[in-house]
Amino acid sequence: MEQSRVMRSMLLDFYGELLTEKQRQCYDLHFNEDLSLAEIAEQCGVSRQGVWDNIRRAEAALAEYEEKTGLVRRFQENARVLGRIEQKVRELRLLTEGEAKRIAGEILEELRAMED
Repeated sequence: MEQSRVMRSMLLDFYGELLTEKQRQCYDLHFNEDLSLAEIAEQCGVSRQGVWDNIRRAEAALAEYEEKTGLVRRFQENARVLGRIEQKVRELRLLTEGEAKRIAGEILEELRAMED
């Protein structure tokens, strides 16, 4: 399964602590720091084959964690839903006056605070 750079990074952010230290380090250096297998091998003191094995094991483990928990998928869906809600509240704020406009403004502030 081909994964985008963003998805790989998110998987590592969500599940990286569940990997071994070597797997996490090799995966991060290869996909986030864009180092070659040879560069990682030299830096970590292992063979290129060892680096490759750690990366493949990490990829398999991350995919399995996501398949079982769906945390990244749910996070992305929640972000999309919140974005749609924010847009609708913005539209509502433009259409209302008085108390309703104030409440819509408060909702927008709360949505923005969730993004931080």
